Amino acid sequence: MPVTACVSTYPPDRCGIASFASDLVACTGVAEVAALDPGYTIGPYPAEVRRRIRREVRADYTEVAHTLADRGADIVSIQHEYGIWGGVDGAYVLDFVHALRIPAVTTLHTVLRRPTASQHRILSELIDASAATVVMSRAAASILTRTYGVDPWRVDVIAHGVPDLALVPSDAIKPLLDLKGRQVILSFGLLGPGKGYEAAIAAMPAVVQAVPMALYVVLGATHPDPLRHEGEAYRRKLEAVAATLGMTEHVRFVDRFLGPAELGTWLSAADIFVTPYSNLDLIVSGPLSYAMAAGRVVVSTPFAYARGRLAHGRGVLVEAGSLAALAGAFIELLLDPVRRAAIGLRAYEASRASVWPEVAKQYRHVFAREASLRGRRPAESPARRMPVPGRTLPDSAGPARSPRSRRSRGSAGTG
Repeated sequence: MPVTACVSTYPPDRCGIASFASDLVACTGVAEVAALDPGYTIGPYPAEVRRRIRREVRADYTEVAHTLADRGADIVSIQHEYGIWGGVDGAYVLDFVHALRIPAVTTLHTVLRRPTASQHRILSELIDASAATVVMSRAAASILTRTYGVDPWRVDVIAHGVPDLALVPSDAIKPLLDLKGRQVILSFGLLGPGKGYEAAIAAMPAVVQAVPMALYVVLGATHPDPLRHEGEAYRRKLEAVAATLGMTEHVRFVDRFLGPAELGTWLSAADIFVTPYSNLDLIVSGPLSYAMAAGRVVVSTPFAYARGRLAHGRGVLVEAGSLAALAGAFIELLLDPVRRAAIGLRAYEASRASVWPEVAKQYRHVFAREASLRGRRPAESPARRMPVPGRTLPDSAGPARSPRSRRSRGSAGTG
């Protein structure tokens, strides 16, 4: 394992990428972290955070990039999503990657199917400047090829890491959370517009008519960005929808950012997990992956990541925007525990290849491969033809590959 640094948002920052980076660091043995500091982080950073990059202070990016090699790092793991980096569309990531004197392995948490010209340029330039690019689904790899002109041989596909949870009956866990006797539908994640929770709440009157003890739990604190700008307006809006529909006894909001252990308990207590997202271009979903790891049956709109992960009977896809389809799926599954258990078991078994120890092995392989190639042309090294070991993704879309050749300049277009 080469000496590796990670650049990302990081706990106590409350975002999914921060949680992902924390797990990646813990499981791979990353030596130090440079935290992308949004300016409103609550509490001190842990000991592994040796450097901070203030999001909108452009000079921090080049300064930290220069110091990582000086501190002995062989390679840098970059976590990328437009909103966590400073500048318009996160353009300051380019200042950072161009200032590096060591190779970068960039993990893409967002790959837009229809980017703006600015977003297209930034992502294309970031990929060009990175020694390796990692995505979490074959659907994302396919988008890189079709929309950004990236050679498919240059993309490593490594699944989103998940905790290694035990498969337990939900009824055994419900009493721990005051849910005994309830039929529990669960969503979790940072609360904010665009996740489709309104649709799940609107489906509940029909569900309750068929299953009187049904309960929809919306688990998670409000995302820091909307919280700063509009407070709890979105949560209040959802609560008002539930009240208007007479569902206050059947919709529960848990306004908390949960640690791994408590989150695992809530997932294990659920009968159904729902991702009713309206954005059908999403190429990764940590909550969906976590629910599968707990062996829960997932009901989802057919966004890109869900189509791959829930294929072959590992979950249930419903038409986006159809309350009747969503309610029908809930009712059918809640009334059929045998089918629910069978789907959950298939999801659980499929997730075993994605538990963090397995995912960490694949990242360590990529880090070691790219560190060994430092200063050498790709064509000179047989390591470029070494596959990522143990990679098994059930996604149905996009290429599955492991060796890489250099991208042809000018092939990406203008977006």
